[in-house]
Amino acid sequence: MNIQGVPNGGGITVQRALELPGLRSGLPEVVVGAERLQRTVRWVHAGEVPNIASLLKGGELLLTTGLGLGTRPAEQRAFVRKLAERQIAALVVELGPRFARLPAAIVETARSAGLPLVQLHREVPFVTVTEEVHTEIVNGHYALLQQAEEVHRRCTQALLGGGGVPQVLSILAEFTANPVFLETADGQLLYAAGPGAAGVDPLQVWEGLRGRSRESEPPANAVLVDVPGSGGASGGSTSGAVRARIALLAVSTPLLPVHRIAAERAAGILAVVLMQARQEEELAARGRGDFLTDLAEGRIAAGDAPGQARVLGFKPGEGPLLPVVMRLPDDTVTFAPGGGWAVLARAVSEELAAVGVPVLVGVRPVEGRVPLLLGLRSESERTAVADRVAAALRAGVERAGMHSAGRAPVVVVGVAGGWMAASAGLRHAAETATAAQGLSDRPWYDARRLDTELLLWRLREHPDLAAFVERAIGPLQEHDARSKAPLLPTLETYLTHAGRKAETARELHLNRQTLYNRLARIAELLGTDLDDPQTVLALSLALRARRLVKHGPSGV
Repeated sequence: MNIQGVPNGGGITVQRALELPGLRSGLPEVVVGAERLQRTVRWVHAGEVPNIASLLKGGELLLTTGLGLGTRPAEQRAFVRKLAERQIAALVVELGPRFARLPAAIVETARSAGLPLVQLHREVPFVTVTEEVHTEIVNGHYALLQQAEEVHRRCTQALLGGGGVPQVLSILAEFTANPVFLETADGQLLYAAGPGAAGVDPLQVWEGLRGRSRESEPPANAVLVDVPGSGGASGGSTSGAVRARIALLAVSTPLLPVHRIAAERAAGILAVVLMQARQEEELAARGRGDFLTDLAEGRIAAGDAPGQARVLGFKPGEGPLLPVVMRLPDDTVTFAPGGGWAVLARAVSEELAAVGVPVLVGVRPVEGRVPLLLGLRSESERTAVADRVAAALRAGVERAGMHSAGRAPVVVVGVAGGWMAASAGLRHAAETATAAQGLSDRPWYDARRLDTELLLWRLREHPDLAAFVERAIGPLQEHDARSKAPLLPTLETYLTHAGRKAETARELHLNRQTLYNRLARIAELLGTDLDDPQTVLALSLALRARRLVKHGPSGV
């Protein structure tokens, strides 16, 4: 939305000022500093007094006929040096009665000081030049305000479309082309958003730049904007009316005044969003969920992961890492009265505190997942920790009121190992947790034992899978649809117990003869031998695939 010659920081460039009709009619000649014509002109000032520099603040385009420059070279050099020290944009001297041409002392001093020097060969009305440049500057500032307003509009649209704080911060990061952070009033990271450009990882930036400066003055390349609220942010802040803070860090490009304006607009929106109860907790949990998902999908290198995890408060020991994923049922109410995912994040975290190992827990509301990473002392405690974690996760779901009628959440535990193994383990656990939807309820599943379900789940849309199920158990499905004595449960239990009839009869509460009769009827309907290993394998796969063909759990 920039207009020609208007920098993003406001004002106009010296080059643009020289192109306007007023100065152009004076036949301007750039004597010194042609390479510096992109300097920003903040204001125009005309004056003829020797001490003019003391009246300037920097960024001015100074117009003069040279009456105040003095007659001696020493006076002229001092005059130009003081202007350069004031960091004015450029010096424009109109040739005429005072100077037919610019003295060498003025030219050489401007060159050594790096001050653009322009001479006008024709007389021009300075008031006209001032009006034109100031009008252009005002138009430039208006253009910047329009840019900031556009950011505000996009943020508002994102919220009305169902988005939240992450979307607002992502829009701001895209506009500034730099990472953006939301932190508590006392400097703890709540959420990080990157501009999407390759090589800019916001968590790495936080650890290396912003995180180290919290106890001291903020870095010079930072813009901090307070998010107001009625009280302190979560995390123990006592900062009164400041609920949180937006931090912009100049990593890829410089931060400009328009970026601060846009951040202030965004802060007003975030203040409204954060007024909802526990929004900071949910936001922090989403940030941890984003990190764990990025790790799982390979967007974070194993070597960078420990440092970024420390930023999020996860400090495991030297032992292996245990990836865990909980998947909520598809029909779970994701916006329960009293906070929804915010309540779940807090409840799960509080329950996990009793597990006794370091844990990093996040939430992914869109996928209905709660990913975790735990630090074990040794691989031998994997099973015991998994038992406690699964119980804590289910207790947290119950406390948050996000349980589903008749369907429990699925908890999948991956393989313990280092950071590289954790990346693959989180991805595998997330996929298998989705594939396990609809299986018989267990406290937790070992991801390694769900590979068959995962393979079938990936084939769920393929027509051959439905055809395979129909060939293998179609007659039995037709029988059960008509009969009051279904046979599929008997076959499933029989195969679960690997053909052991005594255990099958005991679980089904049948006598031996009744079971034998049912198995004979199943073999007759299917036209197959239940003792044949290939038949058993095909029937086992068909029964597992049946729920996917009929229902098909949603994607990961």
